[in-house]
Amino acid sequence: MLIRRPADIHSSEITPRDVWLRRRELLQAAIAGAGLAALGGLSQAAFAAVSPPGRGEAIPGVRPSALSTDETPTSYEAITSYNNFVELGDGKSAPARNARLLRTRPWTLRVEGECEAPGEIGIEDILSGFAQEERIYRLRCVEAWAMVVPWVGFPLKDLLARFQPTSRAKYVAFETLMDPKRLPGQRVPIYDWPYREGLRIDEAMHPLTILATGLYGELLPGQNGAPLRLVVPWKYGFKSIKSIVAIRLTEQEPATTWNLLQPEEYGFYANVNPAVDHPRWSQKSHRMIGEGWLARKRPTEPFNGYADKVASLYAGMDLRRFY
Repeated sequence: MLIRRPADIHSSEITPRDVWLRRRELLQAAIAGAGLAALGGLSQAAFAAVSPPGRGEAIPGVRPSALSTDETPTSYEAITSYNNFVELGDGKSAPARNARLLRTRPWTLRVEGECEAPGEIGIEDILSGFAQEERIYRLRCVEAWAMVVPWVGFPLKDLLARFQPTSRAKYVAFETLMDPKRLPGQRVPIYDWPYREGLRIDEAMHPLTILATGLYGELLPGQNGAPLRLVVPWKYGFKSIKSIVAIRLTEQEPATTWNLLQPEEYGFYANVNPAVDHPRWSQKSHRMIGEGWLARKRPTEPFNGYADKVASLYAGMDLRRFY
C-alpha cells in the first residue's frame, strides 16, 4: 500500500471529519442492505424496473471478439437488476429503480491532459466511429460475487489514440457524470463526488480494457452505466467506472473515490488476488449471480482468470503492497 505524507495531500482529497467518523456506520448499512438482497434473491421490484432483452435499442454491426470467455453469460435480468451504481442509490436494486432519472442524450466525453489533441467527442460519434465488438467477460466484485457479461464495446486504446497521448502520460483518470438534481446518490455526502477512477497507462492500453456501450447486443441500460462505462475484467468491479464524462491523461497517480474513502480496503490497483483478503471478508472464493445464495462457491483465480494475458504488467511488483 502506498503511504502518502501530509504535505502530498491536497485539501480537496481529505474526507470531511463528520463523514470519516460515520464511515463505518454508513458502509455497514449499505453492506447489510446488499446482504439482505442477496439472501432474498433478486427482488421483484428490481425485475419490474428493467426491460427484457429485445426491447432496448440494438447496436448494429456488432462483431464477436476472440478475447471472449467461453462461459455461459449471466441472464440479462440478473445483470440489469443487481448493480452497484451509487449515484443511483445504495443497495443492489436501487440503480434499476432509479435508472429512469439518468439522461444519456445528449452526451459528450471530454479528453484532456497529457495529450497532443485534447477535445470532446459525442456519444453518437463514439458509437459510429469505433468498431463495436461483443466481449464476454467475467466481472468480479469485492463482495464475493461474480457474473459473466456479454458486453458490447471497443478497446479504450482506440479512443485514446485519437487524442494522441504524450510520453508524459503515465496514468489515465476517469470521472463520472455530476448531476445531483437527477442522481439521488450524489445528494448524500458519503463520497467525494463526482466518482473518480484511474488506471496506469499500460493497463489502459491493454487490449482487454474496453469502453462498453452496451450489453446483450443492446445499448447499455442506465443502471449498468449508460451510455459509456469502463470494463477492466482482471480488476474488481468498482474500477469499472460508469457514465463517464471526462478522461484526463496525467503524469501522477490520480485520486480515486474508494481509495480516498477507505484506503485500507480499496487499493488503487484493485487486481483480483485471492491471496489478499478484504479486511472484512475472504476473497478466496465467490458465487455467481443468478445461481442463488446457496450455490456452491467457486475458487477465485488470480487476475480473475486473465493472468496469462495481464500478469506481465505487474512483473516484479509486490501485489500485497500494491493491492
